[in-house]
Amino acid sequence: MNWDDLRFLVTLGREGTLAAAARQLGVDQTTVARRLRTLEQDLGTPLFERNDGLWRPTAVGGRVLERAGRIEEDVAGISRLAEAGAAAVGGVVRITAVGAFIGDWLVPRLPGLYTRHPELCVDLVASNDNLNVARREADIAIRLARPASGDLLIRKLADVGFALYGAARGDLQVSAGDWVAYNEDLAYTPEMRRLQAMLGSGRIRLRANSVRGLARAVADGVGQGLLPCFLADPDPRLARLSGPHPVLSRELWMLIHPDARPLPRVAATADWLVACFGEEAGRLSGVLVRP
Repeated sequence: MNWDDLRFLVTLGREGTLAAAARQLGVDQTTVARRLRTLEQDLGTPLFERNDGLWRPTAVGGRVLERAGRIEEDVAGISRLAEAGAAAVGGVVRITAVGAFIGDWLVPRLPGLYTRHPELCVDLVASNDNLNVARREADIAIRLARPASGDLLIRKLADVGFALYGAARGDLQVSAGDWVAYNEDLAYTPEMRRLQAMLGSGRIRLRANSVRGLARAVADGVGQGLLPCFLADPDPRLARLSGPHPVLSRELWMLIHPDARPLPRVAATADWLVACFGEEAGRLSGVLVRP
């Protein structure tokens, strides 16, 4: 059995389709299918069943996937141990966070990190999905929720305030009953549950999965919306409607795998993130301080 075939198995099990697995692995679909067939021949049993375009593991395949996933994490751990022996701060560190924090918070501050560590490169992944830090899909994850489980090092970075905003332009005629909101698949978020409680007899005129898109819609007069204060307050096109205190606050957490924390590139980036968020905790909180 070729151990590298297990990487194709695990990726297909995670993604569910040949096309998605091929994109993750950087190969074509034919290669993924061929490597899977080779592994099935070596093991002497089918590992997947295809149904409506989706690849679902067989009973045996599910057990093999479970073991192969642990092997994948062990291999990633070996790589981290080797990297930890290097003293220089350099190489690529991968950070995943929701899009608003990537574009409106982290990117403008990266020059400060590069000044400290000129050999460091940053790979930013704007995603609401929980990339697995154990499998090295990300070195550092920044999330608006504390993880309920997992062998991770976690640290609270800040409290993030949300408030109600409308268009700042007085010539825009916006009904007080018109709103913008996330798509239905994000209805579980605390900000959308809070908005639902505020909605009353109002109507949601626009749904989107991008907070930046919602902010633009509010500014253009589509409707009022519940937005993160750090993003909305600096925007002159937006006016806060709910007063100086946020109507909702969420905790922002940093997640790192224990094996990754000793790596110089990860440690340096994590320390920088803690310092950055600490320096601007007030702005993130959404509490307006009147002169």
